[in-house]
Amino acid sequence: MPGPAGGAALSQDWGKNSNVTDQPSVALSTLDGVGLRASFWPAQDRRLGAVVAHGFTGSSRHAPVKRICTALAAAGAAVLAPDLRGHGRSGGLSTAGDLEVHDVAAAVAWLRAGGYERVAVLGWSMGGSIVLRYAGLGGDADAVVSVSSPGEWYERGTRAMRVVHWLCETRSGRLTCRVVRRTRLSPQGWVQVPESPAEVVGRIAPTPLLIVHGDADHYFPIRHVDVLAAAAPGATVWVEHGMAHAETATTPQLVERIATWVRTAALPVVWDDGARD
Repeated sequence: MPGPAGGAALSQDWGKNSNVTDQPSVALSTLDGVGLRASFWPAQDRRLGAVVAHGFTGSSRHAPVKRICTALAAAGAAVLAPDLRGHGRSGGLSTAGDLEVHDVAAAVAWLRAGGYERVAVLGWSMGGSIVLRYAGLGGDADAVVSVSSPGEWYERGTRAMRVVHWLCETRSGRLTCRVVRRTRLSPQGWVQVPESPAEVVGRIAPTPLLIVHGDADHYFPIRHVDVLAAAAPGATVWVEHGMAHAETATTPQLVERIATWVRTAALPVVWDDGARD
């Protein structure tokens, strides 16, 4: 469920350190009492809000995440990107995709309270698994986008995921993660294995769902998107040729396509007579 990873052909400077000005910071509190900080890209139009969930060891201040959020905001959505628990400026300990569904719920609730009519949830890698689980477990969303998500847990067939398992499952790995990546992991791990994305993705319908995966993903091979697509036959699935993993592999062109899909899926059609669907 990692966030930082290699990339496909990126536009110049897309994956480098961000020059984007820091956004306003928002304080959130989750149902289980964890204090979060989030970055907010406001919009004058309150028809559409978007929650963006980053990948493992990322944050809303991670340059590729900021660029994705900035592009989504430029397309007309108000964007709220929480630092997931144990990451960045937020409190708590990371549970690698389990209790983070509460983080997404808190962000959605904040946008709803702010008057945004429709709210889409989008996630990359670990964040992709979180939004699938959030929506599949009954979460409040008008559209769902998951990029580079695992379909099933415990992928150990790639070197990158063997490193992630070492980070999560060993004391030395957790210490390394804290010191090098500033990510605080729960030492308890998963006391009870949470439902995998593939186990719940079929429950998201009729909410529109977009699943995006690169055929060069070096964390989660293409079989993961096959598992998700089989479990959610009504989903829109994009397999991106040459794309590697998560935010750093997400090009500006792909973000633009995702933004167009979100607006089409989440916003009601207004007919000439003013009626809505």
